[in-house]
Amino acid sequence: MFWIVAIVILIIVLPIMVVQVDEYERGIKFNRGKFSKIMNPGWNFVIPIFQSYKKVDIRTKAVDVPAQDAITKDNVSIKINAVIYYKIFDASKAILAVENYFYAIEQLAQTTMRNAVGAVTLDELLSEREKISVEICGIIDKLTDPWGIEVENVELKDVALPEEMQRVIAKVAEAEREKQAVITKAKGEVEASRNLAEAARNMSSVPGALHLRTLSTINDISSDQSNTIVFALPVEVLRAFDGSSEGLKKISDTKKSSSDKV
Repeated sequence: MFWIVAIVILIIVLPIMVVQVDEYERGIKFNRGKFSKIMNPGWNFVIPIFQSYKKVDIRTKAVDVPAQDAITKDNVSIKINAVIYYKIFDASKAILAVENYFYAIEQLAQTTMRNAVGAVTLDELLSEREKISVEICGIIDKLTDPWGIEVENVELKDVALPEEMQRVIAKVAEAEREKQAVITKAKGEVEASRNLAEAARNMSSVPGALHLRTLSTINDISSDQSNTIVFALPVEVLRAFDGSSEGLKKISDTKKSSSDKV
């Protein structure tokens, strides 16, 4: 009878005593309230009443840090949020050294992020976001080492600027683009003037080159029948016509006088 009762009790108690720890977990075992050991993946025995345990997930976790109000070094009020990736490398410290490591690392990230933003100007924050993220990651990782937590990465997600500051930045960007456009246009005009001067020298050195260029231009624009072309003749051509008309007049006068004599 005793053996039957013992077997029944064992069948009932044994499933309670066997604790399964998965591969991505670690178990913290306590013996009468004192830390005993870290239970590795697999089946582990825990004696009820005398022993207890807590499971800790050691996979990489992502913490979405809520948007924080911060003031930059040049006194610009902004809102900034981030994502922190961390994992537990010592499960015993994560349970014994801090009450709630998830809440603790979130609060630490918020304060560190505000302090880091306050140490840089707005231009540095916008242009060197990756550098600032690395600095925040290093600070948080160092402070969480006693908790058995390793911070793998910190990414600044978004920097929200006030509406007035957005308009100011837009004006600065617009002015910079206008400046670049004026400089580019001036460089183009200088280059065009050099090319025109070179072309003028080439045409002046070759007789008839200017007339050929004029005829080529007229030929290019004459393809459209709707165009009206006003062609300016050089003064020299008009003088040539004047000279030929005077010569014809002299020849006719000479012929007329000769016929009169006859």
